[in-house]
Amino acid sequence: MKLLQEKLGRYDVPQKAMAAGIYPYFRKIESDQDTEVIINGKKVLMFGSNAYLGLTNHPKVKEAAIAAIRKYGTGCAGSRFLNGTLDIHIELEQRLAAFVGKEDAIVYSTGFQVNLGVVSCLTGREDYILWDELDHASIIEGHRLSFSTKLKYKHNDMESLEKQLLKCEPDKIKLIVTDGVFSMEGDIADLKGVVALAKKYNASVMVDEAHGIGILGRQGRGTCDHFGVADDVDLIMGTFSKSLASIGGFIASDKEVINYLRHHSRSYIFSASNTPAATAAVGAALDIMMSEPERIANLWDLTHYALDGFRTMGCEIGHTSTPIIPLYIRNNDLTFLIVKELFEAGIFVNPVVTPAVAPEDTMIRFSLMATHKKAQLDFALEAIERIFKKHHIIGAKG
Repeated sequence: MKLLQEKLGRYDVPQKAMAAGIYPYFRKIESDQDTEVIINGKKVLMFGSNAYLGLTNHPKVKEAAIAAIRKYGTGCAGSRFLNGTLDIHIELEQRLAAFVGKEDAIVYSTGFQVNLGVVSCLTGREDYILWDELDHASIIEGHRLSFSTKLKYKHNDMESLEKQLLKCEPDKIKLIVTDGVFSMEGDIADLKGVVALAKKYNASVMVDEAHGIGILGRQGRGTCDHFGVADDVDLIMGTFSKSLASIGGFIASDKEVINYLRHHSRSYIFSASNTPAATAAVGAALDIMMSEPERIANLWDLTHYALDGFRTMGCEIGHTSTPIIPLYIRNNDLTFLIVKELFEAGIFVNPVVTPAVAPEDTMIRFSLMATHKKAQLDFALEAIERIFKKHHIIGAKG
């Protein structure tokens, strides 16, 4: 056996979980991504999706994707830089820029590629990238590729951020990068605090709105709009695979920044462009999000109902105030076991374990869609309470 195979062959964590019957990944869904899905012929309620507005199977979204395939075909056969730019790419970029209040935008093939390609190329060797310790993995991978000095600050801690800013040379570029809504913990970034410090220390700010768009702000414009700081945030990033029911992502900023990225961002230049279907689906989802405010309103009704339910039963849910609700278990194996038992009870949820989080921070990630029914949520709350009590995660009601 070659050394590579020998080394990698010693990795047997998944095999052990499979042998124990608690392996929770790559579950094959045999239906559309809705509030109820079919896995191995079994119907289960989906509380593990990022489709916050429930648009992935909306007729208008599907019709837009089909119409785009009929007109443009299934792919672009090249990068945006060369032969892969369609008129609908340009139209979507213009719409997205206006939507988040910026001059221009670029559409990437995935959200991960946005952060990878933007964070890695904006700053130079003498500059600084400051990042929240709970930023998404794509931000971390992006700054790993940068030659700049990287300074991590404590999660949502403005005192910690200021201490790191004080380490920076005043005449060098300082880029603060943060999630708007943190993807696992569900809490919201202190963007007013970040912007205030950025102004004080002449720093630039980039906000990842992957989990903010469609949830917060006017017509779902995101966290920056929610706090009224969009004009003070230099770069706004978003994804299409959550509320916008497709695949891809974008970065929006002023024209000078976007012009630079168009000609330097490697994950943009050297990747095939978004498919026609994916691009058209985003446009249709954006139309629905802006014209049907009741979707976002219903999502928040369900969110408050769920948060109240979890707090009442005594679950530890951290500082979340969004449709992303962490249910802390704080034990890897027990997290896997509870996910399995919930699935057997008809509930699909996602485990978050090491190395994604520290062993003492393992959790179940429970997420909501605007299309969930109260009866479905009640069913889930009852099953979670019963199984959590069984494993002494929560106590009996007094």
